[in-house]
Amino acid sequence: MRFGFPIPTRGSLGTLDTIRRLGRAADEYQYDSIWITDHIVIPKTTQSKYPYSPDGSFDLEAAQHYLDAPTVLSYLAGVTDRPALGSSVLILPYRNPVLVAKMIATLDVLSRGRVILGVGVGWMREEFQALNLTTFGDRGAATDEYIEVLRALWTKEWPSYKGRFYSMDEVRFFPKPVQKPHPPIWIGGHTKAAIRRAARLGDGWHPIGLRPPAGLTPEEYAKAAADLRSQAREAGRDPKAITLSFRAPIKFTEGAAPGARAPFIGPRDQILEDIRAYQRLGVSHLIFDFAGSSVDAIVEQLHRFAEEVRPEFRGRP
Repeated sequence: MRFGFPIPTRGSLGTLDTIRRLGRAADEYQYDSIWITDHIVIPKTTQSKYPYSPDGSFDLEAAQHYLDAPTVLSYLAGVTDRPALGSSVLILPYRNPVLVAKMIATLDVLSRGRVILGVGVGWMREEFQALNLTTFGDRGAATDEYIEVLRALWTKEWPSYKGRFYSMDEVRFFPKPVQKPHPPIWIGGHTKAAIRRAARLGDGWHPIGLRPPAGLTPEEYAKAAADLRSQAREAGRDPKAITLSFRAPIKFTEGAAPGARAPFIGPRDQILEDIRAYQRLGVSHLIFDFAGSSVDAIVEQLHRFAEEVRPEFRGRP
């Protein structure tokens, strides 16, 4: 089992000190991955529903800053040695796919092959509009094409592509990524469309869960994973070649909560059993949102997990 965590890049915690300290903590405490989220602009008003809050609201004021994901990942490549560098997730339709391929290939070279490209289709119509994009309604189909463009650029000597949303004649594209055949592409999202995309096009599935209405309790995750494997076989792919990951909140508590309890919220022993429950489903990479209102609080949680939980899974698949 591998473990990672996101580094905040927005609001009061989105500072150079936070990024540097948490990146170095990932090295010191031997985490397997660190992750950065992605928004480019936040419209002043939006009617779009955020898929990870019960009422659909997005807890970010338009005036708060939000650092650029690829730039932060490039900085982390220079201040860390061990962890994979992941996007959770890069909204693929926001950017020209050739530019994305160039940025990610460069990052893979500079990090000596540590990139995991998590991609998503996006959910905020107003952000698409602010970027002068007309693909919101077709963002799933555009994402599928862009994934194919990335793979062509990363693997072919003279890549070309003809599609509905993007076309290019033969070009010379270098550098190629360090990882072969290319950095893994993990598909974000928990919807049926996301599962279908992961089964057909993904090297991994990277859903966020336990943030209502996005659930994915062990029982729900098991059904979704079975669906993914079935669709992968139908597409002629080996389901075992698709990494199953999961991103969720985690919080240590001193006593067992009465009644129903969300996974990863509780004492150490319950968290251990929750991890084992997802491990039995085939999950091999867990990304935890550690609770903390300050960088000191987050570092404390990272250290506690590394000391109390991680040793139970060291050396195990």
